[in-house]
Amino acid sequence: MSENREKFNINKLEEEILKFWQKNKIFEKSIEKPAGKKPKGGFVFYDGPPFATGLPHYGHILASIIKDAVPRYQAMKGKKVPRRWGWDCHGLPIENEIEKKLGLKTKKDIERIGIEKFNEAAEGAVLEYRDEWKKIIPRVGRWIDMENDYKTMDWTYTESVWWVFKSLFNKGLIYEGYKPMHLCPRCETTLANFEVTQGYKDITDISVVAKFELEDEPNTFVLAWTTTPWTLPGNVALAVNPDIKYGKVKIKNEFFIVAENLLVKTFPFEGETTLIGLPIKGKDLIGKKYKPLFNYYAEDKNLKNCENGWKIYADDFVTTNEGTGIVHIAPAFGEDDMNLAKKENLPFIQHVGIDGKFKSEVKDFVGLSVKPKENSQATDIEIIKWLAKENKLFKKEKIIHSYPHRWRCDTPLLNYAASSWFVKVEEIKNKLIANNKKINWIPKHIRDGRFGKWLEGARDWAISRSRFWGAPLPAWKCERCDNLEIIGSLDDIKRKTEKSGNRYFMMRHGEGENNTLGVVNTSVKNKDKFSLTEKGKKQVLAVAKKIKKEKIDFIFVSDFRRAKETAELAVKAIGWEGKIIFDKRLREVNTGIIDGKKIEEYRNFAPLEEKFYKTPPEGENLTELKNRVAEFLYEIENKYQNKNILIVSHEYPIWLFFAATVGADAKKAVEIKYAKALTNGHTRINKSDDFIKTGEVKKLDFIPLPHNQNYELDLHRPYIDEMKFTCSCGGEMRRVPEVFDCWFESGSMPYGQAHYPFENNQKFGFPAEFIAEGIDQTRGWFYTLLVLSTGLFNKPAYKNVIVNGIILAEDGQKMSKRLKNYPDPMEIVGKYGADALRLYLLSSPAVRGEDLNFSEKGVDEVYKKIIMRLWNVYQFYDLYADKKVLSVKRQVSGKNILDIWILTRLKQLIKEVSEAMDNYELDKASRPLGEFIDDLSTWYIRRSRERFKTEGRDKQNAIATTRFVLSEFSKASAPFAPFISETLYQSVKCQVSGVRNIESVHLEKWPAFVKTSAGKPKIDKKLIEMMAETRKICSLGLDARQKSGIKVRQPLAKISIKYQVLGIKNNKELLELIKDEVNVKEIIFDKNIASDVELDINITPELKAEGQLRELTRVIQDLRKEADFIPKDVIILNIHADDYFQKLISKNMENLKTEVGAKKIEFAKTDKFTVESETKIDDSEIWLGIKKI
Repeated sequence: MSENREKFNINKLEEEILKFWQKNKIFEKSIEKPAGKKPKGGFVFYDGPPFATGLPHYGHILASIIKDAVPRYQAMKGKKVPRRWGWDCHGLPIENEIEKKLGLKTKKDIERIGIEKFNEAAEGAVLEYRDEWKKIIPRVGRWIDMENDYKTMDWTYTESVWWVFKSLFNKGLIYEGYKPMHLCPRCETTLANFEVTQGYKDITDISVVAKFELEDEPNTFVLAWTTTPWTLPGNVALAVNPDIKYGKVKIKNEFFIVAENLLVKTFPFEGETTLIGLPIKGKDLIGKKYKPLFNYYAEDKNLKNCENGWKIYADDFVTTNEGTGIVHIAPAFGEDDMNLAKKENLPFIQHVGIDGKFKSEVKDFVGLSVKPKENSQATDIEIIKWLAKENKLFKKEKIIHSYPHRWRCDTPLLNYAASSWFVKVEEIKNKLIANNKKINWIPKHIRDGRFGKWLEGARDWAISRSRFWGAPLPAWKCERCDNLEIIGSLDDIKRKTEKSGNRYFMMRHGEGENNTLGVVNTSVKNKDKFSLTEKGKKQVLAVAKKIKKEKIDFIFVSDFRRAKETAELAVKAIGWEGKIIFDKRLREVNTGIIDGKKIEEYRNFAPLEEKFYKTPPEGENLTELKNRVAEFLYEIENKYQNKNILIVSHEYPIWLFFAATVGADAKKAVEIKYAKALTNGHTRINKSDDFIKTGEVKKLDFIPLPHNQNYELDLHRPYIDEMKFTCSCGGEMRRVPEVFDCWFESGSMPYGQAHYPFENNQKFGFPAEFIAEGIDQTRGWFYTLLVLSTGLFNKPAYKNVIVNGIILAEDGQKMSKRLKNYPDPMEIVGKYGADALRLYLLSSPAVRGEDLNFSEKGVDEVYKKIIMRLWNVYQFYDLYADKKVLSVKRQVSGKNILDIWILTRLKQLIKEVSEAMDNYELDKASRPLGEFIDDLSTWYIRRSRERFKTEGRDKQNAIATTRFVLSEFSKASAPFAPFISETLYQSVKCQVSGVRNIESVHLEKWPAFVKTSAGKPKIDKKLIEMMAETRKICSLGLDARQKSGIKVRQPLAKISIKYQVLGIKNNKELLELIKDEVNVKEIIFDKNIASDVELDINITPELKAEGQLRELTRVIQDLRKEADFIPKDVIILNIHADDYFQKLISKNMENLKTEVGAKKIEFAKTDKFTVESETKIDDSEIWLGIKKI
């Protein structure tokens, strides 16, 4: 392939391969027909959906490469591996983006503009970068179906989420509760525990010790410590430990009580500070009343359990590890506080709203944000000032502590009691732990370490959010009796929806004159132009008999003439006495300027699906048509009850009536139109296939569904909220306002992507053989998948999981666009190729859950040592190869030890890669590739160069072996470096006509290796060890040359070797390799030498002359390269040198001709040359010129 000897451009090469895959649908073929004659079953893979609100970063690319390598390997092993892309569409990230775009700051701002407008904006923006993703992901070599993608916002996905929720509810694993959780005041929603763990950061706050005065002991204060002064207005009790001893201290005229062993820490004990009396037992403080710090709630007689407030209670969660040994209790802002409040029936005060601001009752601080993002101490300082002014502050101090923040918007979180829906994780905790034991984790320590420990401490999972853009919680409550109904499907909605009792019959007009002429007649101004044909009239009369028995109550008709005539004929035939109602919404589709032209013009105006968005000039698109007929349908459904209604219209409006009844989008509507043809077994859809024939009647079943403005089925808010049901008590049932935590949706991915259990039950793959994501997902997707699958089936959702680490900047810092501390991924791909990036990442610790400091130098090193080195091997092979020679079997007959060795190394490589891939250890699988290429390039090819140049059987064996090795290596490297592997495979394929080649390396079977009867691979380990020792000896010999300052081209008399290792002494081929590599005439084994090897550096005149000839040969070969000659090119060599060199050359004339590929050598300068060179060898000045014959 001479074209391959052009300058190597990795980016161009990879893009050409990408086009080859796409043009020939290689990925699709790998799924349709897995490698091998006998399919080996399926391999289920789940792909966690990313957000498309930004471009892919290195974390996405690393995960994508991992998710690509394993399926490629399994497909080559004969498994069918469907791979479908998905998009995560819901949640606060996209809501925050829309808030910025619309200039909204709070949840109330969203409610003010309307949920519909907000959610429409979210839906429009959620896939903003989808097109870029669809370019980048394939460009890094990943094979996955991005056209038939699933989206978590699709109604089909949501329906499966509902099924999961209802299934868990029916198992008693769902409940609604009121618990302290972490609240994001900016987003006004609670977060799950595992979300909170992602956002802790150290901040400086102010802790206070507040003075609570006992009612029966004036000037005696119980001291309680808190790091959240903003919670003090919500204080309703103090807690002590009954087993702790407390001490009383007097300072001036005031007395203070704290834990005895914290006295020294709390008080300075100098001046007027004195210890009073004996220690007080904690149990003796229980029941004592104290004066509230703030009187905002204490005097409210309507406050439930008010009589139990502002007393001291006992609880064993109180310790002396920090603070004063006395805990301030605010039930709305802490789990221990809430538990004590429930136990003692304490009053419940929530003085802070869900927006994180003080409520109106807190008169001194009303409206203040309790934990402002811009200054987390600001409100605490105001509280402290107030306490100090009222003599209720004992002391304050700055503290640095780890505080939770919402990791997406960086808002400080509040511990806040709120209503939420929960999964009873604690109830199934033991099952979770047991199922986790069944999973193969890479790295293994994650199972019992990070993930296992998380499971051991798992709490009930809050799965609802008080937000807008998300899958709605399918729970309806009766406003009268509080009855709860969980909806698990669209059918459940249809069943619960109150029916009108109406029956609808759709009739297309009889054949019109325009139909026979094939002319478009859709313009209102021409609506009376065409009448029914005689055939059309007969069609109407024939169908009228069927209509009569339906006892029609109302007839609605298009005002086009052919429809009018149809209705009038039908009315007369059935003897109907009612009034025909004409409605312009039933008119034919408006084709604009196409009206009056041949029907083919409209059919060819645009593909059918495109007509929903593309509008003919002065006309309407099909979405507009669907909207007007759907509006009509919903209107009469609400207006009438238990009526039989006949609607006379045209083909397209009737088709879109049927589409509207199921809430079809454009794609689904097209499927509906052609469903009849498809069910009749047609393999090709004809554009002229009518949905309904002229004069035909179809019954339309209709139940109103939640829909958007285009009457597409939409389960989002606010449309789903409009669905109200009648309770058995007669009250109205409304949906609860919450939406799902998007992690619940992510955990439902196995079911949602397949629309299980509503579709694809036979194809539903569960559990997954393999998944992969970043280490942060141990408390995210990995966790939610396991919780839901355990709750549903008591099985893990996945069998094998690779956990990758985090990609950091080269300096170890987080990658930052603002700091520009990392190279753009696609610039790296353009510069070094996707394969180099893939191999760099796959061989890194990042595939074992460890962080990686990304280094462009590392990618460059892979590019040079693996990609370029492999390409150079191929180019060398290509110089000598004959693609029309069948060579796959010839390598077996080769007896050269280099051939035998490299084939043995190939077997070893395939064994290592196969075993590592079977264990999902991608680093162990990819690293041997580079080691093998090093052996192939720097030893096998380099030591075989002369074999390639010398005609004969040994040359053919070397070529055949190289070709076989490159072909098999391309298969073994295909999952890791798919581009260069494809290039290599295509380049070494046999080009003999009649020889059947596999179309792509990725459709090949995984390379096999011969095994022993025990099932172990036949690998000659002794040969590998001997060759390694041979190379070691050569390396020592060359080091010795370097130390002596003697060039390798200068032959030496002998090398002495101290040890007789592994039988090398008796292996002539290995000895010849050493002699040739070190350039010595003889090898001596001498155990008495001082070093491992010793060289005889005495250079005789004969050896010197031989060295000079070798140096001359090197210069001539360099000239050939400069002239871009190939080995087959024969040259004329002109030499101008002194008498010594002319005699030396003349004496070795024939050998030199052979070595440099010269037909003639002339001792004379000439100006007829392609390239020339002047050189000096020892003391001789030499001029050389060459040209091709």
